[in-house]
Amino acid sequence: MLSVTLEEKKPKKTRIMRRTYLNCKSFNKYFDLLVEEDFIAMHNTEERSYVLTEKGKDLLRRLKELAEILPLNKMRL
Repeated sequence: MLSVTLEEKKPKKTRIMRRTYLNCKSFNKYFDLLVEEDFIAMHNTEERSYVLTEKGKDLLRRLKELAEILPLNKMRL
């Protein structure tokens, strides 16, 4: 969700969900957590688009660093 939000440049919630391949219930659970913890924020209430916050960018950077250390094959963040 973090990388999709960053890559898509202010995507709507539906676009993020489609790119993550999660069902609606699972997606909302994790998306709401990321919003509540200020990793993702609504950019435009009229358009209902979202952006990655600085905190979210930092988390994504750290997760990518962790993925380099862990022996996981092609982990998608």
